[in-house]
Amino acid sequence: MNNRGLTSLLLLLTLAAFLLSLMAGKVWIWPSSWAADSADGWIFLELRLPRALLGLCIGAVLGLSGAVLQGYLRNPLADPTVLGVSASAALGGVGAIYLGLNLLPFGLFACAMLGAGSSILLLLAISRNGGPIGFILGGMVLSTLAGALTAFIISIAPNPFAASEIINWLMGALTDRLMVDVATALPFMALGVALLLSTGRALDALTLGENGARSLGINLFRLQWIIVLGVGLAVGASVAVSGVVGFVGLIVPHLIRALYGEQPSKILLPSALGGAILTLTADSLVRLLPGPSEVRLGIAMAVLGAPFFLLLLLRYRRGNA
Repeated sequence: MNNRGLTSLLLLLTLAAFLLSLMAGKVWIWPSSWAADSADGWIFLELRLPRALLGLCIGAVLGLSGAVLQGYLRNPLADPTVLGVSASAALGGVGAIYLGLNLLPFGLFACAMLGAGSSILLLLAISRNGGPIGFILGGMVLSTLAGALTAFIISIAPNPFAASEIINWLMGALTDRLMVDVATALPFMALGVALLLSTGRALDALTLGENGARSLGINLFRLQWIIVLGVGLAVGASVAVSGVVGFVGLIVPHLIRALYGEQPSKILLPSALGGAILTLTADSLVRLLPGPSEVRLGIAMAVLGAPFFLLLLLRYRRGNA
């Protein structure tokens, strides 16, 4: 199957995953009830629809961000979670909650996006010339530091209710999100996605190395800032609205690359679609698990993503042995 056929298939799978997310849950809501003046119709409009829209957008953002970071760093292990970007965005969000900035318009989003963008700049500064392993180690340092600072803020929270609210938010979930959350997060994510999709040609040139990219007219300083702003806006907004949902950007580009090849520009849009499919499907499945409450989406993705990361790391080490 050619690339156009594969992309058409991914679009159909994305639509199927979106429809499943609209219907699935402890109580299934079939399309005939979506516009009904009933409890099912109310649940659909107020809860299921915004949840599915956020799952679609957040999955696309994370899949695309992972593909861009892997292409820019030329590192198959790069991912917003592994590199500490998500943890830094979460730290910004927790700081906003602790200081009460989340009560300001866009306060939580601004702090989360600032945390995500700053972490990428810091990672580039501390890991320059360190090779692929240097970036991973730098990301782990950032993730550990952000996690420690987040835990510190939780420990000095003024009351247990505030600490519980922060912890529940950090675990990552799309539960009880409303259309106002969609309307707030979507413009930031859309702008971030537009910036990241514009990097395809430059990422292709980077496969020739930095000198080769410069010889083709690529402004690497400009590219770096586009990626910092794009990932900061996209990942920061997704973390602000859902908490930390990890490993989507690690898993999806590898699966897409096996289908589309190694050229970075060709896997950007498919990675966004693949991220949406994975996130929507995972969110539907956690709703269907038996039990009185849902498993958090962030926890489910961590359980899935951690072994995948370990397998990739072992494969990378064997290839460089």
